[in-house]
Amino acid sequence: MLTNYLIVDDKMLPEVFGKVIEAKKLLESGQCANISEAVKKVGISRSAFYKYKDHVFVPDEVSLERKALISFVLSDEKGILSRVLNVLSARGGNVLTINQNIPIQKRANVIVSLDIHDLTVPVQNLLDELEAIEGVSKMTLLSIE
Repeated sequence: MLTNYLIVDDKMLPEVFGKVIEAKKLLESGQCANISEAVKKVGISRSAFYKYKDHVFVPDEVSLERKALISFVLSDEKGILSRVLNVLSARGGNVLTINQNIPIQKRANVIVSLDIHDLTVPVQNLLDELEAIEGVSKMTLLSIE
């Protein structure tokens, strides 16, 4: 999954990406109370913000990869979530939160946030291993910081 990511000098990218980052910082810092205010301040449309907000990130200065948010669709079978958690733990991931919805049509949506600072394998290898677990029908890396 990380094979889709690039590190690119921001001077080479369209200006809108930098403005989306700027708007996100305004929202995080509390300088702007809502998205409308933030996008107006930086000079982009709300649609541009929503189009790119989940795809444009600034690496943390301390570490490029410390926390990750992963979404799973798991079969409603005994032990599958346990297998996912065992793999995360065995590879040095520290689970911070687990949000699980009730199963519908024998599938459960689960979102796991984890600290990946002490991973013993590259993130891509962890994702590949998780995706290969029987009963994991879909997995998506939602964010990483």
